[in-house]
Amino acid sequence: MPTTTKKDLIDRIADETKYKRNDVRAIVQAFLGKVITELGEGNRLEFRDFGVFEIRQRAPRMAQNPRTLERVPVPARRTVKFKVGRLMKKAVEESMEVTEMPVVETTSPELAPV
Repeated sequence: MPTTTKKDLIDRIADETKYKRNDVRAIVQAFLGKVITELGEGNRLEFRDFGVFEIRQRAPRMAQNPRTLERVPVPARRTVKFKVGRLMKKAVEESMEVTEMPVVETTSPELAPV
């Protein structure tokens, strides 16, 4: 599965919209900066059909060091939860349907998938 970087995304948006790359980069960076600021302030961000970012409080717990098997306390902390929106969920499900089952061609009935 290929990775799309922020630079790749900026280049694609610039090509599609005909805006200058520097302008698109400034807008994307400003948007991401605002998302970080809003979440840092504890605000919930909702983008219809895309998804919702929320701050969740994780309770303190005991964990275990896998090397030493020593029990280690993990303090409470805040984390970001993302709930997928309708259009993103649909797009991901459709892409999974295409790549989910590999096509196997066989000439022998013994090798046919069950």
